[in-house]
Amino acid sequence: MRNPSAAGRILNKVPEVTVYFWVIKVLCTTVGETAADYLNESLHFGLTWTSVVMGTLLVAVLVFQFRAGKYIPRIYWLAVVLISIVGTLITDNLTDHLKVPLEVTTVVFSVLLVLTFAVWYGIERTLSVHSIVTARREAFYWLAILFTFALGTAAGDLSAEKFNLGYLVSMFIFAGLIAMVTAAHFILKAVLTIRHKYRPANAVLAFWLAYILTRPLGASIGDFLSQPQVNGGLGLGTTMTSMLFLAAILTLVIYLTVSRKDETPAGLIEADTAPLLPTR
Repeated sequence: MRNPSAAGRILNKVPEVTVYFWVIKVLCTTVGETAADYLNESLHFGLTWTSVVMGTLLVAVLVFQFRAGKYIPRIYWLAVVLISIVGTLITDNLTDHLKVPLEVTTVVFSVLLVLTFAVWYGIERTLSVHSIVTARREAFYWLAILFTFALGTAAGDLSAEKFNLGYLVSMFIFAGLIAMVTAAHFILKAVLTIRHKYRPANAVLAFWLAYILTRPLGASIGDFLSQPQVNGGLGLGTTMTSMLFLAAILTLVIYLTVSRKDETPAGLIEADTAPLLPTR
């Protein structure tokens, strides 16, 4: 494998994958769904101006994220919140303004995500989040994140609305899929470890599958909490739902900033850079 050059080498720019990571990730995806609706509908920004404002804020925060020399919780998670909103808005613009069917957007974003992973792996020979140690890898990382949010929005809306499954049923479906991916990962890890064939690449694949699925899960949770009861929700509204989840995110980010529990150990950066596909 080709190592990053010494000149371009930086500390890992993303958090360690812990339970805190997944909790905040789901909270961010939920905020992405409800905040976009809040700005668009409740504050009457309209879809176009909401997209412009959020897109500008995202670019500004990503500038700070790329210029930082290490993982900084408040910058990283602010970027995730904003990219979750922008990803939602991209799908909403395609669906509402351009009238692109949800089936089409789901397929298109799936293809774009696969292409991003293919190019990323083709150049870097790894998709591990423990190895985001150069600006180029970080660029691939955030592009993949953007497409996961856009894809998750399309897939979540498709299942909940187009297929008339409802928000609660969709929430359980995506939660069940994540549980299946998690169970398969740990079972496979146990079996392959016994046979001395386990590779870090297996964890990389499981991570990205779970990451993709948390987006429609968060969207379903957000819609279930915020939408009126007549539409199958609890009727909390986008304002209340967004504020509750933003407060939870802020609390957890402050805790992680102080405790530093989600910083990647230095040894993992090199240990988890094995190729995604097994080699002989």
